[in-house]
Parts: sequence; C-alpha cells; structure tokens
Amino acid sequence: MKRLIEPPVPDKRQNSESSSIAWHPAFIEALQLELEAWRDSLEFHSEYQLTAESLRIDCVIIKKIKDVIIKKNIAALFREVNIVEYKSPDDYVSISDFYKVYGYACLYTSLEKVPVTSLTISFVESRYPRELFDHLREIRAYKVEEKQPGIYTVTGDILPIQIIDTRHLSADENLWLRDLNRLTAQEAWRLIVEASLQGKAARIGAYLDAITRANREVLQEVFRMSDIKLPALVEILEEVGIAAELEARGEVRGKEWKANDIAKNLINLGLPPETVVSATGLEIDKVKALYQEIHKGLNKNN
Repeated sequence: MKRLIEPPVPDKRQNSESSSIAWHPAFIEALQLELEAWRDSLEFHSEYQLTAESLRIDCVIIKKIKDVIIKKNIAALFREVNIVEYKSPDDYVSISDFYKVYGYACLYTSLEKVPVTSLTISFVESRYPRELFDHLREIRAYKVEEKQPGIYTVTGDILPIQIIDTRHLSADENLWLRDLNRLTAQEAWRLIVEASLQGKAARIGAYLDAITRANREVLQEVFRMSDIKLPALVEILEEVGIAAELEARGEVRGKEWKANDIAKNLINLGLPPETVVSATGLEIDKVKALYQEIHKGLNKNN
C-alpha cells in the first residue's frame, strides 16, 4: 500500500533544540519497552562495535532462545540476530544508509560466524523514504509493501528487511515508539502514567528526557491544566526546566489532590480501568461507576 501524497522531505531540519536531544539512547529504551514482554528472551546491544575501527551498529537484538516467537508487529520478521538502524526525527534513511547497514550485516556474518540466514535488518525513522523505496523497486527489483500501518517489508533479498515509519505506527500497539517528537496531550500523559505506574521511570531516563524536550509545549499545557502530578513527570519536567518556568508564572497548582479527581482526569484521557485503579488505589467498582458517570454526561452533551 503506497502512500500517494507525502510532504516534501528536506535534507536536514535546522532545529537547534531537536539536534540537542539524545534521540538514539531514547530509541533504544523505547525499543526495549515495546518488546518488554520478551525481555528475558532478548539481548539488546546498543552501539554494537563490529571492528577495532569506528564501525558501530545502532542496535543488535539477539534472541537468547532461538525459537522464541515475538508476537509484536515491529518484530514479526525477527530471526536469531536482528540489526536495527535508527534515524532521529531530523534525519532519514538514504540510499547510502541502506547500503551501509546492509554492509554491516554482511560484516557481522563474517566476523561473528553467524549464518546470513539468521539475520534481519530493520530501519526506523519518522518519515516516508520515497527516494529509497523508488531505488529498491526500480534498481534492485525488490518488492516493498506496507503490511501493517507504518511497517514496510522489503522482499527479494536473502535478508528479511523492514523499514518502519514511526509516524504511522499503531497508537495502541506501539505506545513507546510512535512518533515521539509530535505527541498529543493524551499520548504524552499515557506515556508518563504508564512509565510511573509500571516502575519504569528510573530505567528510561533518556527516553523521558527526549520526549519531554521534544514536546515541551504539549507537556507545559497538560501540566498546567491537570491536577495529576505523577512523580516521573514532575521529576523530568523539573530537570528540563519546564516545572520551574510554570512555577515562576504561578501556573502550577498545589500538590494536594483527591483520588476521585485523578480518576476522572485519567478516564477523560481515555486510559483503561486497570491503569486508573493502579494510579488512584480506588476499587474497580468505584472506577467503573466513574466511567459510567462520565460517559452519561458525554452522551447528554451530544
């Protein structure tokens, strides 16, 4: 399924704020969150060094159990060794990048003594690589298909290859990876809530820092308007200076809140009952009653 209309792709975005964000470590943490269910079955090697020279792969994901099946859209093609190349939001996968990473895969098979049939290649970016797709179709005679939203499979080579456009990934299935630099208020809150409630905040500092810096205006607005002050959000906003900015303007509300108010805010953000229960400590029956109350009010307004 080829997209007919796409915005023009500039060579580089001249954005000093974006260029200062540590996107690569944030991506590795996002990738680990996406594959959290298989954490014990996978090894993640960031900046994998192939030789004594400066040849490094962004990420190599190795199955510790060779026959484990990863039931995740971004990992459906995974084999024993999976090479991942990531491009930050101000960059893109060029034809040159494709051959560079393909060369890394060939070097890996030689240096690590791994059969080429055990490898896959994944490219992850936040745009549609039209020039590369045209090259793969016309010059290499490969077939490029969008089998799932944002996930393009490239067939015709001995190596399984996929190219992922994070802008079009499933909002439900790819919470941690989808379009990190253009979050909606609801997406931003859901990320922070899930990170806090699942105890992930301490080990995804780079990820939280990146999405906060990239979505400053959205988070400023959400933080100013909401009564929910989850520790992970407060800590990261304080670190990047957003909380201080709001406090200086007298826009941050007090830290006291009621469980019911938090629950209503979370329900309005579209979060599931289990998340609301974990965040507030309310009984599930009470949360369900709040859902019914809020939905009745919405129906009356409609």
